[in-house]
Amino acid sequence: MPRITAVRGDITQQDVDAIVNAANNAMRGGGGVDGAIHRAGGPAILRDCIDRFPDGLATGDAGWTTAGALPARWVIHTVGPNYRAGQRNPELLRSCYRRSLEVADELGVQTVAFPLISAGIYGWPLDDAITTAVETVAVSPSQVAAVTFVAFDDDIYGRIQRRLEPDRDGR
Repeated sequence: MPRITAVRGDITQQDVDAIVNAANNAMRGGGGVDGAIHRAGGPAILRDCIDRFPDGLATGDAGWTTAGALPARWVIHTVGPNYRAGQRNPELLRSCYRRSLEVADELGVQTVAFPLISAGIYGWPLDDAITTAVETVAVSPSQVAAVTFVAFDDDIYGRIQRRLEPDRDGR
């Protein structure tokens, strides 16, 4: 089980082996986290997406590309469910975290930074997105040593921190 922490910051600035991108099915860049990663990483990421994912990527799946100019070595792209468009099966969201960690294991990655998948423009309810993320990573058999959830504002950071605190029974 990876050690899980949270930070407030910019996922494109994280000094980890791999960052996770909340991508869209087309794998050609987009808005939000996806757009920020493509802008900061430069054109190498898009070229790699086109080469590696000519038909895009299915919701709940994950794959990797170079990180281009980012501090990380890899970008693990995962396509979260679009809650606003009716994709509300929580198993799809859990699959994003599981598949991302499986890809990390294939790459031999020890440190990974995640955004909250589907909690932005895709509209997944924030507290449920946090619980799903933390619980899925916590039970993962991954060999990744450390997972960091990167929050872009104080409210989300505080919510993640509260979710990471052990309950009164010490769990």
